[in-house]
Amino acid sequence: MKIEQIYTGCLAQGAYYIESKGEVAIIDPLREVHPYIGRAEKAGAKIKYIFETHFHADFVSGHVTLAKETGATIVYGPNANPSFEALIATDGQEFKLGDITIKALHTPGHTMESTTYLLQDENGKDHAIFSGDTLFLGDVGRPDLAQKAASMTQEDLAGILFDSLRNKIMPLADDIVVYPAHGAGSACGKNMMKETVDTLGNQKKMNYALRADMTKDEFIKEVTDGLLPPPKYFPLNVKMNKEGYEDIADVLDRGTTALDPEAFELIANESGAVVLDVRHQKDFIEGHIPRSIFIGLNGDFAPWVGALIADTKQPLLLVTPEGMEEEAVTRLSRVGFDATIGFLKGGFNAWKKSGKDYDTITSISAEEAKSKIVDKEAEVFDVRKESEFLSEHVMDAANTPLDGLNDYLNEFPKDKTFLVHCAGGYRSVIAESILKSRGIHNFIDIAGGFGALKKAEVPATDYVCPTTL
Repeated sequence: MKIEQIYTGCLAQGAYYIESKGEVAIIDPLREVHPYIGRAEKAGAKIKYIFETHFHADFVSGHVTLAKETGATIVYGPNANPSFEALIATDGQEFKLGDITIKALHTPGHTMESTTYLLQDENGKDHAIFSGDTLFLGDVGRPDLAQKAASMTQEDLAGILFDSLRNKIMPLADDIVVYPAHGAGSACGKNMMKETVDTLGNQKKMNYALRADMTKDEFIKEVTDGLLPPPKYFPLNVKMNKEGYEDIADVLDRGTTALDPEAFELIANESGAVVLDVRHQKDFIEGHIPRSIFIGLNGDFAPWVGALIADTKQPLLLVTPEGMEEEAVTRLSRVGFDATIGFLKGGFNAWKKSGKDYDTITSISAEEAKSKIVDKEAEVFDVRKESEFLSEHVMDAANTPLDGLNDYLNEFPKDKTFLVHCAGGYRSVIAESILKSRGIHNFIDIAGGFGALKKAEVPATDYVCPTTL
C-alpha cells in the first residue's frame, strides 16, 4: 500500500494518491491531472477511482478531466447531484482497491454531501481517514458556505457538523492518520495548524472542535464565531465542480498565446481585459504597464486573484517572468479563471523597449518612513487583515484590509501623500496597483512592511480589549 500526499502550497490544498496491487485511487485532485496519470503509469498501475470529499469552493478539482482520460469512476458521497456521470455512494459503502478497502463515511456539515473516506489496510484495520473539509488539523470546515444550497443557516449546518464529528470521526481509534484537504492559509477554515498530517488522537487533544466535554451549543458558537465573508469566487468554483468545465489543455492553449506589445495593447483596449502582472513586487515597483493589477506568483497568488478579481469569466492578459506564462495560466485555472487570452511576449522589457508609457511606484525603507511617521508628515494605511492589525500596528495607522480595499477608497487622502504597508511587502503592492487603477497615485510604499517597521523601532501599539465598566 502506498499513500502520497500531493500538497499545493499556494492553495494550501492536499490531494492524495493511493495505490495497492496495481490499482490507484485519487482523492480531491487538482485541475492539472497529468502528474497523477504519470505516477500511475510509472508504477504500472491503473487509476480506478476518483474520490471527491465534496463540491469544493476554493479550487476547481480535476475529477472530470481525470475520469475522461483514464476511465476511472468518480465517487461522491450521499446528497451529491453532479451534472456528469458519477457514483453516488451510500453511507458505509465500501470500495476495494487492490488489497485495501476505502469506506465512505457520510459526514455532512461543511456541506451536505461532505464525506470522509476511511482507509482499511489489507488486514481490515482502520489506517487513515481522508477528511476533506470536515476535519482539518486544528480546526473544522466552516459551516457557512453551503447555506443557500442547503436552505439552512450556518448554525443549522454547524449543528449537523457537530453530530458528524461525534458520531463518525471521534469514535475511531486514536492511531488513525488524518489526511485533510487543506492546511494553514486556506479560507475554508479559521485556525488550521501548519502541519499537514497528524493522528486522530493528537487532534482529539489539540483541536478545539473535538473537545470531549463540548456541548452542541458551545460547538456552534465557537465554529461560527469570527467567520469572515468567503471570497466571492467560491460559488463559481462550486458551480464548475458540480457541472463540469473546459478541458485544461484548451485553457492552456488559449492562455499561452504570445502577443507582441502592439497586439497586447490593442487587445487590452478592445476586449476590456484586466492586465494582470504576476512578476515579483520589486519588479512591479520599478516599472509596470499603467492600470495593470499586480498579484505576484511568489505569494498567495490564486486565492488573491479569486478574492480581488472575483469574476472567473473576466478576460485576463498576463505580464509574466520569462518562461512562467504556462505556470501562471495553470494556477489561474486551478481557481476557475479560464479566460486568460494571452501574455506579453518578451515580458515587461519588451514593453519598455517598444517605447510605450509605463508607470512606477515610489518605495522607501522603513528607516526613511520612520521620520515621516514620527513627525506626522504622512498618514499610514495598513492593508493587513483586521486580526493582524488588532494584534499590533503602527501608532495612529488606519486599517484598510486588502480584501475589502474598494470599500475604503474614500478614506485615502486626495491632496497629500500617504504611506502604505502590509506585513512584508507583497499585499501592499497589490493594494497600490488597485489604487493606481482607481486613479489614486499620491502614496509611498514602505518596503518590507510591518516587519521592517518593527526592526526600525517605529512606534507601535498592541491592541487592548476595552473593559466594560
